[in-house]
Amino acid sequence: MTSQLQEVDFLVTYLNEIAIVQVPIRLTVLEGVEFKQTCQKLIQENAQIKQIIIDFHQTTFMDSSGLGALVSNFKTAKEKQVLFILRNVTPPVMAVLNLTGLDRVFPIEALDILAQKEQHSLPSTQVSSARQVEQLPTTHPSVASWMKRLIDIVGALFGLVITGFLLIPIAIAITIDDPGPIFFSQTRCGWMGKRFEIWKFRSMCVDAEAKKSQVKNQVQGAFFKNESDPRVTKVGRFLRRTSLDELPQFWNVLQGDMSLVGTRPPTPDEVERYEVPEWQRLDVKPGMTGEWQVNGRSKVRSFEDVIRLDLQYQKNWSLLYDLKLIFKTVAILFNKNSGAV
Repeated sequence: MTSQLQEVDFLVTYLNEIAIVQVPIRLTVLEGVEFKQTCQKLIQENAQIKQIIIDFHQTTFMDSSGLGALVSNFKTAKEKQVLFILRNVTPPVMAVLNLTGLDRVFPIEALDILAQKEQHSLPSTQVSSARQVEQLPTTHPSVASWMKRLIDIVGALFGLVITGFLLIPIAIAITIDDPGPIFFSQTRCGWMGKRFEIWKFRSMCVDAEAKKSQVKNQVQGAFFKNESDPRVTKVGRFLRRTSLDELPQFWNVLQGDMSLVGTRPPTPDEVERYEVPEWQRLDVKPGMTGEWQVNGRSKVRSFEDVIRLDLQYQKNWSLLYDLKLIFKTVAILFNKNSGAV
């Protein structure tokens, strides 16, 4: 799935029952694997360790894989009742934590006293400006592409117009077949693991989520699929086969949580099962279409294949490549065997 990663040494110092782990300048997939192994070794092999402090004073870049390693270590420490604290969190790292809401989850020590005094000595307007300067990491060129965002906005507006025309007949069909809500929303993980509500036309019975445990998962790894899912309604099967159920996602694209083209948006429970390298798929925004859509999404049976397709998209990405995938998607929609199940 991924190439062999070079080991990166992490400096660990001890103070009584406290272990302090120094994080390097970058925390990406290269460093993330070793970071996870270092912390988990401390937790599992040193019973006397009661507290682990992660020192970010020199870290200027953290991507999805680095974030995944941090989350994994925090969970392991919590299970072993070891206090896990972040110290000297730099603005770039704090920006990532703010994006994902993890700044409210991790115990974070304030910056050193000198830095606090300097900040308090600044006028409030300067402090506010300093906070606004915090930049999110460019984990992939597509994230920083204004042209890709422009295409997303134009495409989303056009898609929402089409959705408006089809809304009434689709709503009537859904209601007649299975009375209940017209729309279905579900929490998904987007860029860097940020959670958002994805929208679709409802294609399953109203209590589908409650019945999920009764349905067999026919694929391997951290995602769910069943070709003959009994929760799917008759109208729902048509909507899925034609991909009409996904039209409301143009709203997600307009909001910026998704892109027209990207990776498959996973659910939080899927992300919780990721290993560090697998977090790489979150380095780009999720898309309404992508490699998984044009390469037989209904035939994908392994999470390894999902990762391979997502990383293939990241490797090959360009604006022209996005346009090619959009045109391929439109062509595939006319293939009766191409829809989701």
